[in-house]
Amino acid sequence: MAAVTGAALGCAGALMQGVFGNPLAEPGVIGVSSGAAVGAAAVITFGFTALGGWTIVGAAFLCGLLTTLAVYAMARSNGRTEVVTLLLTGIAVNAVAGAALGLLMFFSSNDALRSITSWQLGSLAGATWEAVWVVGPLAVVGCGVAIAMSRQLDLLSLGERTARHLGVNVERLRFTGIVVIALLTSAAVAFSGIISFVGLVIPHLVRMAVGPGHRILLPASALGGACLLVVADLVARTAVPYQELPLGVLTAVVGGPFFFWLLRRTRARAGGWG
Repeated sequence: MAAVTGAALGCAGALMQGVFGNPLAEPGVIGVSSGAAVGAAAVITFGFTALGGWTIVGAAFLCGLLTTLAVYAMARSNGRTEVVTLLLTGIAVNAVAGAALGLLMFFSSNDALRSITSWQLGSLAGATWEAVWVVGPLAVVGCGVAIAMSRQLDLLSLGERTARHLGVNVERLRFTGIVVIALLTSAAVAFSGIISFVGLVIPHLVRMAVGPGHRILLPASALGGACLLVVADLVARTAVPYQELPLGVLTAVVGGPFFFWLLRRTRARAGGWG
């Protein structure tokens, strides 16, 4: 489960950075993970079972997709996505999602409350083979579609106008990318909770090693995310005797300083916050 979840988050992060065209985009940072968690938490709190075992995944996918579309629409200005606007929008979306999760926790039973709390902290303690067989196919399909978009993403990195002249339907490419990002992130969040910064840290480390070409970057990010989360889960289970550290907290401890460094580095290159 750690390998599948890490692969999904790593690939989603690399794809999101390519689709939005900036290095600070990450599913957790802009609120996709929180939005998906709200959908999944609502299913548990109110006991919806319309789709059987797929109800949680379906609700998480729908909320994650709607959150991504909302952030994309609000962050886009004059034909491009502003980094600062993207971050500020993500902060607002995370705040609203946190409030929604708080209300769901208030109305939840004790069992549902424990499940929602574990999601907020991020954990693989409840992983089962049934969950792996649900998330695994979604991760494979999502990563496959993302890799198939590699050439168009490389062209998009040259600029929207250039990509359009070379035959890329930019809006369709971005919409497809958004759906794939929501699929990968929501599937991971539905069973593992909010695990932050994997989709931010891994693509950058991989990009430093193999370059910006998406044909290699996307599968390598998936592999790197899988390896990172397996190692992080091992540390979470063994660092404290007879206790398991929250996996999302552990990744945030490492990813937070990295994100701050990346933000400073991006600002220095741009000569300011523009």
